[in-house]
Amino acid sequence: MATDETLRILAELGQQVSGLMQRVEKLEAENAELKAENAELKAENAELKAENAELKAENKALRELLNQQGKAKASKTPTFSEDYSVERNQGKPKSKRGKQATGRRPHHLKLELVDKHVTLYEPGVSQTACVERGVQYGWRLVGGQAKYICYHLYALPQSSAVPTVAGLRTRQSEYGREIILTVAFLHYWTGISLDHVCSVMQFFTGLALSKSQANALLNQLSDDWDEQYDTIAELLSRQLVIYIDETGWRVGSDSCYTWAFSSAMHVLFRCGVGRGKAEAEAILGDAFMGIGVTDDYGAYRALFLEHQLCWAHLLRKAIKLMLQHPDEVAYKRFLDELYAIYQQAIRWQKDQRLTVGRGEKIILLQDRICELCELSDSEIDSKTMSTHEQSFIRLQKELIRGLDALFVFVAHPEVEPTNNRSERNVRHEAMVRKGGRTSKSQSGATRRGVIMTVLATLNTRLEAFTLNQLIDEIKQWTQDGLSRFQEELAALGKALPPPITAQMV
Repeated sequence: MATDETLRILAELGQQVSGLMQRVEKLEAENAELKAENAELKAENAELKAENAELKAENKALRELLNQQGKAKASKTPTFSEDYSVERNQGKPKSKRGKQATGRRPHHLKLELVDKHVTLYEPGVSQTACVERGVQYGWRLVGGQAKYICYHLYALPQSSAVPTVAGLRTRQSEYGREIILTVAFLHYWTGISLDHVCSVMQFFTGLALSKSQANALLNQLSDDWDEQYDTIAELLSRQLVIYIDETGWRVGSDSCYTWAFSSAMHVLFRCGVGRGKAEAEAILGDAFMGIGVTDDYGAYRALFLEHQLCWAHLLRKAIKLMLQHPDEVAYKRFLDELYAIYQQAIRWQKDQRLTVGRGEKIILLQDRICELCELSDSEIDSKTMSTHEQSFIRLQKELIRGLDALFVFVAHPEVEPTNNRSERNVRHEAMVRKGGRTSKSQSGATRRGVIMTVLATLNTRLEAFTLNQLIDEIKQWTQDGLSRFQEELAALGKALPPPITAQMV
């Protein structure tokens, strides 16, 4: 009996020992996991400490930078010379209010900068009888380099016909016309900021032009070309075909639009305006007696005698559906048929044998559009239909709604089937906007519209759009007393404007 009891006790002890061993193994495993987790936490803590050290160092550097910027922006400590003698202030020009005059350099300082002296005489009189009646200084581009030239103006003692300097805007101008045109081209045509314009001018020509001076030159050019802008607007309103497009623009923090009106020989920009119908009517009037080529924007409806919808916009919508949903066979078939109709219309437009019968061809094309747009009468249910299905139906509704405006270019072969002519013009403006180089004020937007209009219209007229060609063109305006735009308007029966003076160009 004792032996059995001993065996039982030994068995129980063995079970207890086995249980303890299992518990020890479990605790060892948990301890190993805790050690691994602790090691990970230590590594993460080390990374956080390193990152914290970096952030502290960066924060310290930023504080130092802000402190330096604050000191730079702070007002400077006034200095006192403690010299209040009369001799100290002798010889200094005074303004009407008794303060020292600022602005233009005195003549004796200008002479130090002069690279060349030029003598100009009153035309048609003996040079020996002339006396010097004044001088004028001006920065000019000579061989691509900026030169400061002193012009000595000679005329008869009592004559009022003091010679003017060709290429300078007025008797007070200190920058040649070629410099003003270069600044305008760089800023508006190439789309770089005024700061960069000044850097480019100094790098290539050596002319140290400040931003405020460049801004003043653009203001002068806009004032001089304001009448040309109105003349181009008048010419556009008399065209048989006009192409219109618009893109977003900003004036300060306000969201606005830029419009581009184009014909074969004219381009006009309206910058920083609304998108309503009144903006188009400001140029074309409330009833344009010609053909307008535009997209399907509602402001264009009932604005023209005849309206041609832009096929590029319509085809892009069909292409977008097909590319975004290649598994939808119906979209590909729709695009193929729509493009086939467009190609047939192009062939009939160019067919010179169709002196008559173009109306019958248009009816055939319209019938094909109606057959293609079998879903145009369908109702759009945003709850049950996918977004692309809704877009597909909307495109068909747009085609049917604008059926009479789809094939005007077939009846009138001189009309282009797209408004790409104006779209190319607004594409540049859109790129400028995306770069954040929009107008800071309404006057800046108006200035941009005036200068871009004249430059873009001259680009359609000149054999080569170069600085020399621009200078020669404007020089011809001065000689003729009228610009080519004003001459064109006069030929259409409009009253002649006042003659052009040197200041106006």
